[in-house]
Parts: sequence; structure tokens; C-alpha cells
Amino acid sequence: MDANDGFRELDRQECLRLLAEVPVGRIVYTRWALPAVLPVNFVLDRDGAVLVRTSASSDLVSAVDGAVVAFEADEVDAAAHSGWSVVVTGAAALVTDPAEHARLLRTGPRSWAPAPQEAFLRVAPDLVTGRELVGGRSLYGLHLPS
Repeated sequence: MDANDGFRELDRQECLRLLAEVPVGRIVYTRWALPAVLPVNFVLDRDGAVLVRTSASSDLVSAVDGAVVAFEADEVDAAAHSGWSVVVTGAAALVTDPAEHARLLRTGPRSWAPAPQEAFLRVAPDLVTGRELVGGRSLYGLHLPS
């Protein structure tokens, strides 16, 4: 961490631990050759992959299956001017294996907007990065007392 920037880099294990604590993140993908961001609820799988449950007929499924995407989640405390952000970058794939799909129906994320036919998207954790804002600042740029 640079002494003046106020951020601390997080290692992979810290990133995965923090991701497991929040229910919502954002998937970043390409839609019609433009960047698109969609908030989604998710869980982490055993290997650290991000799992998203969505409608099998959603535009998201067709846009990201086989593509490299980014997934970001964070937590911010506006009053304390602190927080963290984690980004997982990797290939997204529709879960097509029947046994894996059955397992995820039992243990995977629950959809906040159920659909008649649901599908699971898996984002491989090829690159996991994060940073934490440390030493929050007051309204006038002064460090808050500890």
C-alpha cells in the first residue's frame, strides 16, 4: 500500500472471505459491444467460483455463456468512510451437467426473482483482486479519531 493512498491490497483468501459475507454483487459483461453491469444475488462455490441463478431465457445467459466477465462486490460504510471492493475475473459458463445442476438446486443461490425455468451461471475465479479503504477521512479530509 502506498502510504498516501489510503488503500490496502487484499490477498485472494481475504477477498473470498469478504465475498462470502455479502449477498449481492454486479456482473460486468459486454452487451451489443458495450459494457453492461447487472446487479445479481450470488453465492461462492467450493472452489471460489461465483454462482448466479437466473432465468434460463434471460439476456444475461446468452450474453455471458463462454465469455470472460468481471464480477464485483463491495461493502461501504459511508459514515466511517471505509469499505472494501473485490473483483473476480474469469470465464462465465452455463452449468449444463445434470448432476451439478441438481446439486446447485439444493445448495446454490436462491433467486430473488424466481422464473419458470432457472439456470446457473458460474464465473471461474481466474483472477481475484481486492482492496480495502483504511483510515477513513472526515468531511474536511482529516483522519477520524480511533
